[in-house]
Amino acid sequence: MTEAEVRERIHATPKTELHVHLDGSLRPATIIALAEEHGVELPTTDVDDLGDYLFVNEPTSLEDYLTRFELTLSVMQRGSALERIAYELCEDAASENVRYMEVRYSPILHTRASLPLPETVDAPLRCMRRAEEEYGIRSRLIICGIRNMDPDVSRDLADLTIAYKNRGVVGFDLAGAEYNYPAKKHKNAFYMVRNANIGATIHAGEAYGPESIHQAIHYCGAQRIGHGTRLFEDPDLMTYIGDFRIPLEICLTSNVQTRAVADFGSHPVRLYYDEGIIVSLHTDNRLMSRTTVTEEYVRAWKHLDFQLSELANMLRNGFESAFLHRAEKLALLAEVEPSLRALSEP
Repeated sequence: MTEAEVRERIHATPKTELHVHLDGSLRPATIIALAEEHGVELPTTDVDDLGDYLFVNEPTSLEDYLTRFELTLSVMQRGSALERIAYELCEDAASENVRYMEVRYSPILHTRASLPLPETVDAPLRCMRRAEEEYGIRSRLIICGIRNMDPDVSRDLADLTIAYKNRGVVGFDLAGAEYNYPAKKHKNAFYMVRNANIGATIHAGEAYGPESIHQAIHYCGAQRIGHGTRLFEDPDLMTYIGDFRIPLEICLTSNVQTRAVADFGSHPVRLYYDEGIIVSLHTDNRLMSRTTVTEEYVRAWKHLDFQLSELANMLRNGFESAFLHRAEKLALLAEVEPSLRALSEP
């Protein structure tokens, strides 16, 4: 089977997107339009050049990768901008047959122009509901604390997460620079969220070792791990994650860009899958990584020798790992299962 044929089949198969950042998934044309509307200066107003500027073409580090977000955040300080960006992300995901998506972002980063914190949540939720009506894509929000901010900020964001429980917010996360900013400093925020019976996922094991994953699970009670790339460095912890069925949200392209791995072929997701760990593939940032969910699965097939039946299993893992109520999750799985089985067939 050719790469084009594999891409076509994966594109047509229902998918999830559980690890995607709102501020990393804008359309370059939208950035230019919003910058002109809001008086924000850009390095270029050419769509292609701006896309190239924001795309991380050469592998660097997580910290360097994150510098691109200052530009996108500069045009995301109004409710109307958040509405447009979230709607277009839903539209882009739906166009490649993503059926369920969890969009993560940190509302505190969108208050620089005095936008009220509740509006930073209401604005994307409004258009996500509209996108579901128009495209059939179900989407929810995950609110992120930021590692290098004061833990009090994380507690405020945990309060916000709790306030929007059952109103479109399904989880709480901790994002940002990993090295020197341990998750355990934010454990009180995660206690609040878990005490309110809300899902928790944490970026860990990407720019720092398995100690970071250990803290995410044992100090903060994370039920999923964002990335988990360096889990293999602690075989005992890897066994624990497999035994207790803690899913890993794998982002192949961004892991190469941030030098978490040397190249696609050396990514440990092959090992994790073979060891029976729950893994699924996601984009992380569609703009900075210039990728789609479809492309992430194609790259797993191309570089890591995943068979179509194995890709179908990972796609199924994505649906099973979603922060949805069980009845809703089972209904969604029943809806997509015939397509997942069809992908496994020769």
